[in-house]
Amino acid sequence: MNGKVFTGAASLVAVSVLLVPRFFAALHTGAGADPSPPNAPNQQPAFPGQTRAPVRTANVAFDVVTVADGLENPWSVAFLPNGKMLVTERPGRLRVVAANGTKSPSVAGLPAVSARGQGGLLDVTLDPNFGSNSMIYWSYSEPREGGVNNTAVARGTFVDGAEPRVDEVRPIYHQRPSLASNAHFGSRVVFGRDGTLFVTQGERSIEQCRMQAQRLDGLLGKIVRVNTDGTIPNDNPFVGREDVRPEIWSLGHRNVQAAALNPQTGELWEAEHGTRGGDEINIARKGKDYGWPTIAYGIEYRGAPITGNITQKDGMEQPRYYWDPVIGPSGMAFYTADLFPAWKGSVFIGGHATNDLVRLTIDGENIVGEERLLQNLRESIRDVRQGPDGALYLLTDGSSGKLLKLAPKR
Repeated sequence: MNGKVFTGAASLVAVSVLLVPRFFAALHTGAGADPSPPNAPNQQPAFPGQTRAPVRTANVAFDVVTVADGLENPWSVAFLPNGKMLVTERPGRLRVVAANGTKSPSVAGLPAVSARGQGGLLDVTLDPNFGSNSMIYWSYSEPREGGVNNTAVARGTFVDGAEPRVDEVRPIYHQRPSLASNAHFGSRVVFGRDGTLFVTQGERSIEQCRMQAQRLDGLLGKIVRVNTDGTIPNDNPFVGREDVRPEIWSLGHRNVQAAALNPQTGELWEAEHGTRGGDEINIARKGKDYGWPTIAYGIEYRGAPITGNITQKDGMEQPRYYWDPVIGPSGMAFYTADLFPAWKGSVFIGGHATNDLVRLTIDGENIVGEERLLQNLRESIRDVRQGPDGALYLLTDGSSGKLLKLAPKR
């Protein structure tokens, strides 16, 4: 490591909770971790605890160690068995980062990316059988003819060394339709327990195309599930239905940039970007409709109500939790290690908009507590991972981003 260390500790609850207006306190139970007024003060949660969970601090002291810096808009980190890490940079580079912070040249062999706006090289993950097949998978914004693009996933065989490369590269998934948009690509790639691959996506942001998230003949605004060779699992929910894309696992999503498998249940949890006051956590279940854009919490970024200010509708799932104001969720990890006993069982989510790390206390499917960490860091957090050593690793977004490690305080 390069020796850059600064101290972090559990965040303190702002005394400004006492200043919350009485009308706001009546509409929402408790001020939560963010005492700011909501963007949609007249909206009511569908059930108690759906938003503004009480502050629960774990009182954990830790050091924040800079493992590597000088990364250009890093997006995802994955851990190799030899102690090194793979880190994606959104402009299109994949790096190998050693434990001492040294960075390799760009890994050769990756396909071109559409590195505009929110697009570029995104998530990376190792095959569960990496030890025997050296296979890695990555998501990216794929350039197409005519200036359009889409989310895609490719795989290849990773070869380490002084000039690392990926051989036998093969794209296994292409989102359709392609659009001329530089936003809402998603995207996280998560292995299920059965070895299938979940790919989270967005609806590409273009307002007139939002309803594509509700259409079953396209892949915008969907979480999809494919086999590792790109074929379709025969137990996907819409297999065999005419005019329906068989890749679809769930629908009605806006822009999912955080996802992880719950280690207790094996279900896919995801956190997605809403509009102003609509970031949400969902458990992505087979064939379910999560509502976007028919129902949503919050308001448009320009200030108007979203789709008539409707937050509930029969046949559409409610988020397990939502934030108003938003956090800009990016990266998610269930903490299962023993290095920080007080954090065991917590869910960590990067606050890309709030420049902090969000720790959630869960009870089954319910969010029962929230804590904001690293508020003094003042860095947008893009990814959160639990390392093989039990430490938490974070990526900060920026032209000179960092790979950070949270370790027990010395």
